[in-house]
Amino acid sequence: MTISGIAFPSLHHRKRKRSGWRGLLYIAPAMALVTVFFVLPVLFTVWMSLHKWPLLGKPAWIGFGNYVRMVSDARFMAALGFTAHYTIIVTIAIFAVAFPLAMFVEKPRPLVSAYRTIIFLPVVVGLASASLLWVWLANVDSGLFAPLMQRLGLTNGRINLLADFDTAFLTIIVMVVWKIAGFTMIILLTGLQAIPAELTEAARIDGARRWQRFRYLTLPLMRRTMALALILSVTGSILAFDQFYIMTSGGPQNRMISVVYYIFNQSFVSFNLGYGAALSIALLTILVTISIFQLWLLKVGDERP
Repeated sequence: MTISGIAFPSLHHRKRKRSGWRGLLYIAPAMALVTVFFVLPVLFTVWMSLHKWPLLGKPAWIGFGNYVRMVSDARFMAALGFTAHYTIIVTIAIFAVAFPLAMFVEKPRPLVSAYRTIIFLPVVVGLASASLLWVWLANVDSGLFAPLMQRLGLTNGRINLLADFDTAFLTIIVMVVWKIAGFTMIILLTGLQAIPAELTEAARIDGARRWQRFRYLTLPLMRRTMALALILSVTGSILAFDQFYIMTSGGPQNRMISVVYYIFNQSFVSFNLGYGAALSIALLTILVTISIFQLWLLKVGDERP
């Protein structure tokens, strides 16, 4: 707007500017929390990773020395390989249990609310508490599993399930599935309930069988929900620590040391805080890369010509 050749900001422009400042004011508390509890700690961790940082004494600048050491660290590579193996197995197991459960409780049937509650109950138990519970269940003398397997004829005598790698790994997988499957089921259930009933009914009228409806209707429409559940499952599995620390203490023969467990050992057992910081940054980079790749896969197929 101009008066006698003098330009003045328009009323609309001033309102937009005022609205922008008001929006920044609303998000300021959230930005402050993210900055204090995420951005600054990450930046400080990056700074620590560039030093030899003992628990006591003065830190010494070594540049990328910790990262060079990481590449040749056989124990870290072993922890990385075990974590990848665990993540693949447990993610497949969780989805194999959660998806049928979601389809079961999605249909209206008697006591369906009770079924949903019972299946979801283990989720509210803390992972550390669940791990301690399963340590007791797997105990040779006072537990439940060893005498039950003996009575069923599965073993010749009472065996310690956590003493051998294969049985300990299987026990941890079963415990995690028992603990997490209910949460994944709820996520998948929301996706199933979002599918319009008209589409399913139309496919049924057109003669599509149950498997065809599942493959060509349910799975494509569930893609975004499944991607969310997959990201959460993969991220949680890569960050696994409590179950290995509490149930096996990294054994047997230190074969169950996950990446987070190894970072814990380097940082708070060996007190190599700089090296532990470098390992943490490497793990963060891996998580971000995997998440970006999964989000990219989510977009594939959504593009339109």
